Amino acid sequence: MNIFGIGLPEMAVIMIVALLIFGPKKLPEIGRSVGKAVRSFQEASKEFENEFKREAEQIEQAVQTTAQLEPKQIAAAETSENNTTSSSQS
Repeated sequence: MNIFGIGLPEMAVIMIVALLIFGPKKLPEIGRSVGKAVRSFQEASKEFENEFKREAEQIEQAVQTTAQLEPKQIAAAETSENNTTSSSQS
């Protein structure tokens, strides 16, 4: 068992110290509070990760769209340039 880089012996020492400091009545309340805090941190972390992935996908799609449009725009510009040049020469 390895939680946050803390092994079983370290966890036991922390629990004994917490039991001595807070007493047996407060320990379950503190455990619940710590559990809720860890859970909310994990949810916020997942939300941040999902938002980051969503933004990265949007940027990737924009880059792909731009890459697809550029050759078409260049061809259209060349065509209009050729039409302008040929009509001015006539």
